[in-house]
Order: sequence, then structure tokens, then C-alpha cells
Amino acid sequence: MVTQNDKNYSSITHLSSFAGWLFPFGNIIVPLILWSAKKGESTYIDIHGKAAVNFQLSLMLYCFLLALLIIPLTIFTLGLGLIAVILGIIPAFILIIVTIISASIKANNGEYYHYPFTIEFIK
Repeated sequence: MVTQNDKNYSSITHLSSFAGWLFPFGNIIVPLILWSAKKGESTYIDIHGKAAVNFQLSLMLYCFLLALLIIPLTIFTLGLGLIAVILGIIPAFILIIVTIISASIKANNGEYYHYPFTIEFIK
């Protein structure tokens, strides 16, 4: 049975991803610490913690790959590729915020949430 404490903790774990706005790599470190502290106490917390950490690791990988592609893309498209990337970042940023908040709400309601485009680094 999932307790309200488990639901609240899982919700906070998802929301802790916003710590990356306050300090570098906070979006991975804070959820990882919260998940590691309580993963053995509840399978509900374990599942949500893994989902939050995997999503942030996936985002980090996608950002790294995009950063590698920006320079060649800009050179070969004479700057048009850079404009396209910048215009694509805005909806992606909004999608990230919406998915984190959705995951937090689902966790608080006692439901499971699967982030889109997530690579399962931690199983």
C-alpha cells in the first residue's frame, strides 16, 4: 500500500529536478540524493526516483549531442540551422517543464508516470 508520505516524497523527487536552475547539475544530483535516501523503504519511491533520474540523464545526453551538432549545423546551413535549433529549444523547454509537473502530480495522486523520450540508464 502506498502511503501519503510516499506520494509526497515521490512528488518532491520529481520537482527537485528544478534545482538545476539554482546550481549546475542540480537537476541530477538532488533527485539522485532523494531517491538514494529512500529507495529501499518503498518500491513506489524507487520507481518514481528512477524515472526522475533517468529523465534528467536522458536530457543531459540529448543536450550534449545537440551541442556537438550546433557548430557543424550552423556552418553547413549558413546560420539557418542555428535559428532552427534556437526556435526548437523553446517548445522543448516548455515540454520539459510540463512533463516534470505532470510527473509530480501523478506521483502525488498515487499513479505511475513514464517520461517521454527517456532512456533507462537505471533499471
